[in-house]
Amino acid sequence: MNADELVSKLNWLGHDSFRLDGPPVIYFDPRDLRGDLPVGDLVLVSHGHFDHCSPDDVQKVSGPHTVVLASADAAAKLPGARAVRPGDRLTVAGIDVEMVPAYNLNKFRSPGNPFHPRDAGHVGYIVTVDGARLYFAGDTDAIPEMAGFACDVALLPVSGIYVMTAEEAVEAARMLHPQIVVPMHYGSDIGTPDDGRRFAALYEGRVVLR
Repeated sequence: MNADELVSKLNWLGHDSFRLDGPPVIYFDPRDLRGDLPVGDLVLVSHGHFDHCSPDDVQKVSGPHTVVLASADAAAKLPGARAVRPGDRLTVAGIDVEMVPAYNLNKFRSPGNPFHPRDAGHVGYIVTVDGARLYFAGDTDAIPEMAGFACDVALLPVSGIYVMTAEEAVEAARMLHPQIVVPMHYGSDIGTPDDGRRFAALYEGRVVLR
C-alpha cells in the first residue's frame, strides 16, 4: 500500500478522532461518534484527557475481539484496555504498532506545569498497514524524538494552545519527512479550519485537509 491509498482509507471523525478502514479497522482517540460505525479491530487512545479518552465511544466501536491499547492514564478509564507506554512495540490483528512519546515543550497550564508532561507517559502511535506507516501524533509539540520516526503519512495537531501551532507543526513535518501530512486537532473544542489551511500554506510538502 502507498501513502495515497492509506489516506483514502482514512476518515476524520472530528478533533483528533480518526478511523482507518480495513481490514483491519483501526480507531484513533474515538470521541463524539455518530451514526452506525463499524466495530474496530484495534482502538488506540493517546492519553486520558476527556477530548481524547471517551469510554462511551470506545464501547460503541468495540466488539468481543476488539483490542484497545491506551496510555496508562487512559487505560485506567477503559475496562479491558491494555496499558502501553512510549517505546513499546506490539503486533495486533496483523498490524505492527509502535508507541512513541507525546508531550509538551512550551505549552503550560501554569509556570513549569505543561498540559502534557513528558513523564505522564502519553503516547502517539505508528501503525504499519500493508507496508505503509501512519503516524498519529496525539497531543504533542515538535519534540526532538520525531527526527527518528519513520512514517509515510503523519497526522499532526495544529491548533496551538495545548499542542503545536501550525508553524510548529511545519517544523515537525520537516523532521518527519512524510509523503503526506493530515492536520488535526482543530474545528471543535479548540482551533478552527484556518489552522489547517495555514499549515497547508506554510508547509512545502503534500497536505490533505479533512
